[in-house]
Formats: sequence, structure tokens, C-alpha cells
Amino acid sequence: MKAIIPVAGAGTRLRPHTYTQHKPLIPVAGKTIIAFNIEALQLAGIQDFIFIIGYMGDKIKDYVLLNYPNINATFVVQEDRDGLGHAIWTARDSFSKEEEILIVLGDVIFETDLQKVIDNPHSSIGVRKVNDPRLFGVVEMLEDCAWIKKVVEKPRIPKSDLAIVGVYKIKEITQLIDCLDFNIKNDVRSVDEIQLTDAIQKMLEDGCKINTFSVDVWFDCGKKDILLETNRVLLERNAAEYVNTPSFETAVIVHPVSIGKGCKITNSIIGPYVSIGQNSTIDASIVKNSIIGSYSTINEVSLQNSVIGSDSSIKGPFQSLNIGDNTEIDLS
Repeated sequence: MKAIIPVAGAGTRLRPHTYTQHKPLIPVAGKTIIAFNIEALQLAGIQDFIFIIGYMGDKIKDYVLLNYPNINATFVVQEDRDGLGHAIWTARDSFSKEEEILIVLGDVIFETDLQKVIDNPHSSIGVRKVNDPRLFGVVEMLEDCAWIKKVVEKPRIPKSDLAIVGVYKIKEITQLIDCLDFNIKNDVRSVDEIQLTDAIQKMLEDGCKINTFSVDVWFDCGKKDILLETNRVLLERNAAEYVNTPSFETAVIVHPVSIGKGCKITNSIIGPYVSIGQNSTIDASIVKNSIIGSYSTINEVSLQNSVIGSDSSIKGPFQSLNIGDNTEIDLS
């Protein structure tokens, strides 16, 4: 089985970070977002990956090749960003001969029994109940059975609260490609894009039987507040892993905190719920509930509820920031 991870999007909801840093490469609880998914798939026995890249695709490719040299990685470029369905269609030649595939979006973090999903003899879509289904693709179920009746992308008036979480197992490969072909040739769109949900809907109309599986944990890491919540929850859940964080002679570390290699922290209070990338320097500062990228310098700052990109420099008092990579701010 091959896993397809689409990572060609521009990540507009997380700007300014995604102008210079690909969203799946943003650090959360000591890992990048995409690392959670690659490692979950590896644990399920999958070693063949297709990464659909586009926007800043070289960063994704370099990261994967450097950090996961033992997987079989294929990189397909989506020249024009025209929706998730178009992205999967772009990679069709790389999986057309497979018996089944897993599609996992590169900007979500999820937890489910993937082995059970793989062993399911039918195509299946991961779902989770949400408060506002209008923001997501939605699954409608047939009454009194486990089969999907309909899938709709961001419905104005949802008839279900089951959101599609971005994890799909597809067995009918030829039908998927044919439905994507049909939608592209006939310009079938939802929310102005060629959607995977529309292709799946056509598969259902053509007689495919698709069921669902529940996703226990799901974070759609597309906004600052959700990103920080994800960081907090994962740090708290895996608090034991961070007990051995290196100590800093003139700093107080309030766990749970994840600190990357090569960091220098002096005269500061860090935590709780802070993730710091590699080789960052923090002096005379208080940081809590925040994410700081690699190679950043923080000096004389009080930060909370903040996301700071890599290669950033901040000096002076402030309370909440949301700045991208390669930024310099002097508030002294």
C-alpha cells in the first residue's frame, strides 16, 4: 500500500508564517506537523510514500530526504494549485497500479487505529463529530447502516455533524481516477476548486460502497489558536518525554516544554506549553504557551500565546505575537 501526502497548498490561514515556511514543517511539541503523519504511517507498516508538492516544495523534499532516508519517497509537483482533487489527479500515474492507497493530508495531526483501517476490506473515510460542519467536508450516512450516503464540501446547511478529517483509504483506484478525470474535464467544482469530496461523491453515485472510521484525535493545524492548542495538548499528553530536557543554569523551565538542540537560554522563565526549535537564543525573557522556530533570538520579551517563525529576532516587551520567518522586531 502507498500513502499519498498532499502538501502543495499555500497555507493562507497561517500567514505570515507560510510566506517563508511550509505549514507542514511548523514545529509542534518537538516535531513538525508532517512528521507526526509520516511516523504514524510507518508504525502501520507503510514505507512507500507519494508527496504531492508545489508551493515551496523543495523544502518538503529536503526535509523528507534528510529526516526519513529509509522510506521510499516519490515527489510529484502540482504546478497549479486547484484543489485537493486536482492534486490527487496530478499524482495518478504514481499510484494507478496500486490495489489500494491511503491519502493523508500533510497539515493535520490525527490518531486512529491505522492497522484497523488498512485491514478494512472496503474504502473508508476518517470522520469526527464537530460543532460547525460548515467549515469542513461532511459525510452523510445511510440510515441504519454503516455506509456513506453522500459527501459534501463545506455545505452551507449541513445535514450531518460528521466532518472529514483528511484521512482516506481508497480501494477502487481506477474509479477514483476516472471520477477525477470526469470532474476535471467537466469543471466540476466546489468552493471554486476541484475537490476530492466531489470525486468520492461521484464514486458513490456510480455504485461504490464506502464506510467510515472514527478518528480519536484530530487537529486541523491551520490557524494560530488551533496550532497553540495542539502544541499544548500534545506537550501535556507526552509530558514524561520532556522531563530530561537540558537544564539551563540561569533559567527556570516550567514543564511541559520542548527545547530543540543547541538552544541557549539565560535569565529567563520558559513554560509551560512552549516548543522551541533548534539553535534559538532566549535571554531575559518570559515565554509561555508559545511556539518559537529555529535559529531565533528573543531578548527582553514577555511572550504568551505567540507563534514566532524561524530566523526571527525580537527585542523589547510584548504580549502576543504572530510573525513569520526572517523577521526582526525591536520594541526596546
